[in-house]
Amino acid sequence: MSKSAMRLNHVLILLMMVLLPVSAKSQNREVIEVNMTLEEVIEMAQRQSLSYFRAKNMYLAEYWSFRSFKASRLPSLNLTATPVAYTNSIIPLQDGVGYRNNYSFVSNGALFIRQNVPLTGGTFDITSTLSRTYDYETGNTIFSSAPVSIGFKQSLNGYNRFRWESRMSPVQFERAKLAFIQDLEDIAYNATNYFFNVATAEINVRIAEINYANADTLYRIGKGRFEIGTITQDELLDLELSLLNARLEVSKSDINLKQAKATLNSFLGIADDIHVNCVLPDKLPPLRINVDEALNLALENNPDILGYKLQLLRAERNVAETTANTGLSANIEASLGVNRNALELSEVYESPFMQQQRANISLSIPIIDWGNRKGQIQMAKAQKDEVDASVKQSLVDFEQNALITFLNFNLQEDQVAIAAKADTVAQLGFDVTMQRFMIGKVDVIRLNSARNSLDAAKRNYISALRNYWTSYYDIRRIAMYDFINRQSLIRELDEFLQR
Repeated sequence: MSKSAMRLNHVLILLMMVLLPVSAKSQNREVIEVNMTLEEVIEMAQRQSLSYFRAKNMYLAEYWSFRSFKASRLPSLNLTATPVAYTNSIIPLQDGVGYRNNYSFVSNGALFIRQNVPLTGGTFDITSTLSRTYDYETGNTIFSSAPVSIGFKQSLNGYNRFRWESRMSPVQFERAKLAFIQDLEDIAYNATNYFFNVATAEINVRIAEINYANADTLYRIGKGRFEIGTITQDELLDLELSLLNARLEVSKSDINLKQAKATLNSFLGIADDIHVNCVLPDKLPPLRINVDEALNLALENNPDILGYKLQLLRAERNVAETTANTGLSANIEASLGVNRNALELSEVYESPFMQQQRANISLSIPIIDWGNRKGQIQMAKAQKDEVDASVKQSLVDFEQNALITFLNFNLQEDQVAIAAKADTVAQLGFDVTMQRFMIGKVDVIRLNSARNSLDAAKRNYISALRNYWTSYYDIRRIAMYDFINRQSLIRELDEFLQR
């Protein structure tokens, strides 16, 4: 089927699912049968399943976190205001003899531009303030303004938060993008399992129905032969038992099929009134994996690799932060600006202005800490060493698991071919045995053995198909690569997320 035809089929299926609740109510919940291929099931799961929306929201959370990081590098304009502040204090009289109550109402506001300085870790700001003070006792109103004030704050302890964020945030966001794509491959992997659960259940139903029909036919033939004395009563009882077991198997397989379809519907997010009939892949793509190439792709593109890098960065940051915060702590703060007081608002921004300057350096030096600083630093370094060792081991395990997975996939095509051949041989063997039984050349035990071999061969073929496709989507999620179309899975996400 061409891609355009598949997309048209997918659209029709979606329309049916959207219109189903209306039609179901008007037609007493009539069941709609829909034939879907494995590719269509996967595409639908990657569009509307709950797993997809969870993966999408996790990615969007990381996306907005990264946008916030980038915004923190840009200037920000802020306004703060205190509309009314009431104070009641006791102040000395002007002659210095006695005291009086001072009631005042203060209103103030500040407009400031702030810019973080990633290079040094400091903060630069330009501020403009205006305040109004009303003295209730005297009835005087004083306006105060600082039209321009330029300030800078800088920590001198050696730890630069902005520098570490600049190293870690891009890596974290890139990992989030790769993790989202990998989540889509996880959805494909799970959808494949659910698809083959239904396919296996459908095969089991067909096997059970055929076995029941054969068992009923054989029992009728057996009754006739028993009446003429060509088979014993034990053999007739075996035929009757086989008939009863076949009838029981029909009921069990039907229940299992309903459960498998309900689970698939739940995973796809579609109504229970739709019964998905799984169309098995009729052929396998001619595909052999170059193990070395696949392993290089996995080491280059897999989000776990970036996860290991983030672990190392966090450990290094923890050592740097602990070393800086437990030793000498020094901060410098300086500002330069002009201000003016006036009795009228119209005069508060008229010259002359008074200069205001402020600068201070604060220090905090641990003198006796009984080894606390050294202990915290050594603990941070020990944790970093542990992370280093853990990451190295994780990389080794990752490469080994990836290598085994790639090698295992290259065996699956042969396994499917062998299972298909075994199914054909078992069918021919059963047909021959059945014919020989009909003419009395084979007993019931031999016939049951042939039937069991046929059932096992059909189930093994479905199992081999399942193993092939789950293994294929497993290598895709590890290498982040579409081996059939020979293209990377790493894509621009905006278009995909807006589908």
